[in-house]
Amino acid sequence: MKHNILLLITLFSISLSAQKGLKDYADFPIGSAISTWGYNRDTVSRDIHVREFNSITANNQMKMASIAREKGVYNFDPADQMVAFAEKYNQRLFGHALVWHSSTPAWLSEIENNPVALDSFMRDYIHKYVGRYKGKVDGWDVVNEAMNTAGPGWRETIWYKALGKEYVAKALRYAHEADPDAVLFVNDFNTERDTAKLHETLRMIKWLQSEKVPISGLGFQMHLRMDIPNETIEYALKKGAETGLMIHLSEVDIIFNTHDDTQGGGKQLYDDITPEMLAAQGKKYEDIVRIYRKVVPKSQQYGITFWGYSDRSSWINGFFKLKDWPTIYDANMQPKPAYEGFKRGLGK
Repeated sequence: MKHNILLLITLFSISLSAQKGLKDYADFPIGSAISTWGYNRDTVSRDIHVREFNSITANNQMKMASIAREKGVYNFDPADQMVAFAEKYNQRLFGHALVWHSSTPAWLSEIENNPVALDSFMRDYIHKYVGRYKGKVDGWDVVNEAMNTAGPGWRETIWYKALGKEYVAKALRYAHEADPDAVLFVNDFNTERDTAKLHETLRMIKWLQSEKVPISGLGFQMHLRMDIPNETIEYALKKGAETGLMIHLSEVDIIFNTHDDTQGGGKQLYDDITPEMLAAQGKKYEDIVRIYRKVVPKSQQYGITFWGYSDRSSWINGFFKLKDWPTIYDANMQPKPAYEGFKRGLGK
């Protein structure tokens, strides 16, 4: 009897290890944003992640507010944890993000009106940070959300106000100096549906390329809504691919409700989810993958990353104060029709 129980346990373990994940059906990396702190506590979510994905992006652990929280001190422990996780589970590590207005440490206000000091800090920070993980971090969101929330124009961050648009070029150059082999991205949101913002981004890329700035990737965050036409998304990815850069769908989720892009700005259109809505979401996920595979040349497919893969831990509800169901796993950690739709989009 004891022998039979041990045999059943062994067979069950073999069955689990043999289960395929999305990564096994794709010919480009499939990832999710994670917190190694969270995975230390939530081993169920961790184990699903390891089965499904082969790429990771840090939710917050690798941002400037975590690494350079105190003036004159770099705390690399959070990033070290991400590196250790990636190495342990054979995951590609993507660095997010070096320069982002929403993750600027409070102490930087002391030098925000001093362009020389701000530039000096940025150079030292990027050199030490990227240099520390040379060969361990595959690519970086060097600058995140440089453009206005909507329409044309640059976002007037402390970096832009002090250094002008040249801050983007400087950041990319500093990152390349620290790790010449890393894939260097600019990353933004709404570019898949706001064509004015898309074209402003493309003008920035054309300028950077004309100045021989070492940019190698363009990130489309892809926080999608169900009502965004596929034709608009396809146009955006096609124009992005025409730059010749690697294209990363970097923060994918798909919501039913809507918002005004501000914290707490959610507009609750649907209070409950129906089987029909879930099926439609599955089709939308399928369409996104098929569009990516269709219009982005294979050599430019950096991969697709979900910004969290379960409704239980999605950032959407808390940030926008919504009740929504934006991911491929439900709150009970079970795959949704969205999961199967994404898998179909991979051609499987």
